Amino acid sequence: MAISPLLQLMSPITNLSSSSGIHPSSYVSAFQNVLDEELTTNNAASFDSQPSESLFLHPEAASPYFQTHHTESFAQTSSVTNQADKHSNQNEVASLIESAGNKYGVDPRLIHAVIKQESGFDPNAKSHAGAMGLMQLMPGTARYLNVEDPYNPSQNIEGGTRYLKDMLERFNGDTSLALAAYNAGPGNVDRFNGIPPFKETQNYVPAVMNTYQSLI
Repeated sequence: MAISPLLQLMSPITNLSSSSGIHPSSYVSAFQNVLDEELTTNNAASFDSQPSESLFLHPEAASPYFQTHHTESFAQTSSVTNQADKHSNQNEVASLIESAGNKYGVDPRLIHAVIKQESGFDPNAKSHAGAMGLMQLMPGTARYLNVEDPYNPSQNIEGGTRYLKDMLERFNGDTSLALAAYNAGPGNVDRFNGIPPFKETQNYVPAVMNTYQSLI
């Protein structure tokens, strides 16, 4: 409902109050009732732009609308911001994967598959065994790789890719054995002359390989 019709409704009331001697507050109350009915019928959401509190006779009547509107706007803004931050983080990780893969000669798609299985791309992930970060480096492995902060995505991916490269070289480029060694340790792969019979490792290797194959 535009403001000019409101003024048209108010005009005869004001004129009548002047000529009749009836107190204007009675007409203000009557007009408030008319306005409330119009707002209920047309709904405040039908305004082309955000309504101003000046459209209401009593500003406090507008408070619930503005509080709800501002809360919804804040929630929408926060959601957009979070999505933008998430997208930015994904781009950063993708760039780090590409860089580490090129540096150590490891297919970035394999690094991606390992990170997905190890941490689900959560840089703050920590396992019950103490493995940390995106590529779940154990404390001893992190020290061996000179990774000072395993929760730093750049350091973690750098160290994890270097270790994955070591495993690929140790097992002559056999990706499945390299992944088994990454998960269970190279000593266990040597001991069992293949993928160790540990349930976790038996599930881990095909899961990573399936992701890797889907990216090729």
